[in-house]
Amino acid sequence: MPHYNKLDKAELKELFAGLNAQYKEFQAKNLKLDMSRGKPEKGQLDISEKLMETLNIDDFSAENGEDCRNYGSLDGIPEAKRFMANIMEVAPENVFVGGNSSLNLMYNCVNFAFVHGMPESERPWCKEEKIKFLCPSPGYDRHFAITEQFGFELVTIPMTAEGPDMDAVEEAVKDPSVKGIWCVPKYSNPQGITYSDDTVRRFAALAPAAKDFRIFWDNAYAVHALDVDNLDPLLNVMAEAEKLGNEDILFIFSSTSKITFPGSGISATGMSAKNLKWFFGHTFFQTVCHDKVNQLRHAHMLPDFNCVLKHMKKHADILRPKFDIVLNALTPLGEEGIAEWTVPKGGYFVSVDVPVGCAKRTVQLCKEAGVVLTSAGATYPYGKEPEDKNVRIAPTFPPISELKQAMELFCLCVRLASVEKLLG
Repeated sequence: MPHYNKLDKAELKELFAGLNAQYKEFQAKNLKLDMSRGKPEKGQLDISEKLMETLNIDDFSAENGEDCRNYGSLDGIPEAKRFMANIMEVAPENVFVGGNSSLNLMYNCVNFAFVHGMPESERPWCKEEKIKFLCPSPGYDRHFAITEQFGFELVTIPMTAEGPDMDAVEEAVKDPSVKGIWCVPKYSNPQGITYSDDTVRRFAALAPAAKDFRIFWDNAYAVHALDVDNLDPLLNVMAEAEKLGNEDILFIFSSTSKITFPGSGISATGMSAKNLKWFFGHTFFQTVCHDKVNQLRHAHMLPDFNCVLKHMKKHADILRPKFDIVLNALTPLGEEGIAEWTVPKGGYFVSVDVPVGCAKRTVQLCKEAGVVLTSAGATYPYGKEPEDKNVRIAPTFPPISELKQAMELFCLCVRLASVEKLLG
């Protein structure tokens, strides 16, 4: 197929007729496929089944002797703190282990600062005349939604191949109303980008006008490579910040949601001693403790980082063929000049750029033929992308047979939307 932009009007009309006929055939299949979120498939859940068998019914003791069935240890049992510290690359004493959701920990950090202020705040964020938050885009919609709910003005920061545009970040933080930035530093959602060493160092050295500014460093995909023997290197941002005495600027987050069971894992945040005292002090009024039995289960099943990596290889073996299906399906679209995409080495998504003005139409066409994708624009603040071109593909959940069908339909819909646009 020649490049679409080189076709004349008659050729485009002929092409449209053929594509439309294929589309109607898809509609007749009555597909019901969901690729809207990055969820693990059943086989990935199965490899963590032994999590339910790791505990000795006669002994629920943590290594410090504490009975994990009872109240206590608001910040987590020692072995769980150490387990999550290895993933986040921070000291265990700087870790707070939460419940099943790292998003909940992020929400709490924003909420505590909004109601009470950060340690350095002159007043709570809710008392500020204006508050802004930086949103590297394309990015994670659930991040953006948190700060949108609290009334922040969301500021789009362009993503580059090395991470957020740091020139734009460093310029933006000169504004004292800018209170933070969202980051997914490894295998980012949705592009699969790992921040370069230079980007990490510039984050560690950031000197915002707002003394209560925080970097929300959500390392959700720290060990989620498609080839675990060749993990993308990511410079340790906490170590770099500590060299400069700037460790208070960081909140680091992670969870086992896509390591063991989503919704039934454990989460954690790593932060400086000052920040941890602040976070602990506010969480104290919210709960007595989190699920320590679940923390103990995880620590027993994955006692060291090598065990984590061995476990993640099983995930990778399941996911790699799915990413190959997506990337192979997209190749003809590139030759036709109607798509560009990232080739991630890990994470859960493929970010696809279709022709300007075609993303919403592509997603709509897919939905009307039985395949639900992430809403167009969701990867940008307020769910609005100015160019209407980015689509997030989440290939992990469907079985391979369904994924092949879904990608065939997706490519057909990109072609249809592109021809419609060219025909005006």
